[in-house]
Amino acid sequence: MALNRREFTQKSAVAGFALTGAVGVLATAPEALASDERAHGGPGHDGHGHDGHGHDGHGHGHDRLGYGPLVADPDGILALPEGFSYRVITRTGVTRLESGEFTPSNHDGAATFAGPRGATYIVYNHELKGDRSKWEHPVPLAEGLVYDPAAAGGCTVVEVRRDGTVAEWVGIAGTSTNCAGGRTAWGTWLTCEENSDLAGKNGMTKDHGYVFEVDPRDHRANLAPKPLKFFGRYDHEAVVVDPKRGHAYLTEDASNPNGLFFRWVPPQGFEHGRGRYRPLADDAGVLQAAKCVDSAGRFVDDLSRATRVGTVFGVDWTDVPDRDGRTTPVRKQFADGQVTRARKLEGMWWADGGTYVVSSYAREESPGAAHDGQVWFYDPKRRTLTLKVLLGVNPAPEQDGAFDGPDNITVSPYGGLVIAEDGEGVSHLFGATDSGRTYPIARNDLNDSEFTGVVFSPDGDTLYASIQTPGIMVAITGPWRRQPRR
Repeated sequence: MALNRREFTQKSAVAGFALTGAVGVLATAPEALASDERAHGGPGHDGHGHDGHGHDGHGHGHDRLGYGPLVADPDGILALPEGFSYRVITRTGVTRLESGEFTPSNHDGAATFAGPRGATYIVYNHELKGDRSKWEHPVPLAEGLVYDPAAAGGCTVVEVRRDGTVAEWVGIAGTSTNCAGGRTAWGTWLTCEENSDLAGKNGMTKDHGYVFEVDPRDHRANLAPKPLKFFGRYDHEAVVVDPKRGHAYLTEDASNPNGLFFRWVPPQGFEHGRGRYRPLADDAGVLQAAKCVDSAGRFVDDLSRATRVGTVFGVDWTDVPDRDGRTTPVRKQFADGQVTRARKLEGMWWADGGTYVVSSYAREESPGAAHDGQVWFYDPKRRTLTLKVLLGVNPAPEQDGAFDGPDNITVSPYGGLVIAEDGEGVSHLFGATDSGRTYPIARNDLNDSEFTGVVFSPDGDTLYASIQTPGIMVAITGPWRRQPRR
């Protein structure tokens, strides 16, 4: 059912959102969205996770934004605010899997899960493209866990135990360019291939461009990997699942033309849960692409048209004609006016009754305004996309300070978002408040590689993230505290 103008306007008014054309601002540099809160300050911290009022790191009532300036790392890996520290969990070419091989390289999207006896499981991708012979540290071809023996990618599972010891093993192997993915409500990881090579291309022996499910707690569930073809075949980036309605939302990182934001509607009567995806037919459910309209009911061809934080678009959904896209890529199957596109649709995270969605940047390939990153929120109940964070074009990415190129994303238990940067020049982890104000959390002092796999532990005490190249996962701890909403 199409969303008409009156319905969209009413829903937007109920939501309390500013419609297209409302006053907004660009969040380019840290604290760029200035407000009176910056002058209020906040209590000091003693570096042990307690504030001046004796509250723990989960305390409320703080007005001060962020955690202060970043302090250079004497070991040259990770700059953090004063009072914070990090520990290296895995490092390609240094740490080893339980089977003896080195940790695979090119760390990417990740999720955490509560393990037994206080342990934490981290499932994370390895974005390795093409023939495995090209890579020094591909994902090992673990028996029974291989999809395509020619492909280098996959994901591994890390167990961080309560006593601090770490173990790592293969979750899936023989997949290609595993970029991001998504955590399910039933405790599995959906890993996405950002590469749609068909069998016979670039040395591949099977078709690629699919989503696979990995269970960190049950090795048997991962045997004989099966692509979830009903999600479509294209350059997947991330996926989330609505735990209430059962819909899955997916992003496509592509250009010429720009990629799409998808929704998968499950078959009538389908119930989600462990092992429920595998038996589904390749054409199960309906795959659809988003079509946006503004408050006047005018079609929006590309998300780069939004230039102000608070912009709200209504969303309709257009059925995908051929989800496997063997002859015509999925994103090229639509006529003008049928779908809304965006450059580098990247990470997603389900929270607050909907999903946060990242568009990393827009330049001359996009019809709207250039930017260095957008974060949107899709509300499935109101069928609206709201622009929450907008990063202006960074004029000097080689200098520390401004942020650009958001990629992987997570919702913080301390309020707002934590975003991994994949832009030009200096790379950061940074936070963003509900109103779009930004602040630094970490800086890559090792090289100019992107940050990936940003996610909190189940108890909220530890922030895990990776430097993609050479492949270093770190665990960050410190005096986390509640961030201001605005």
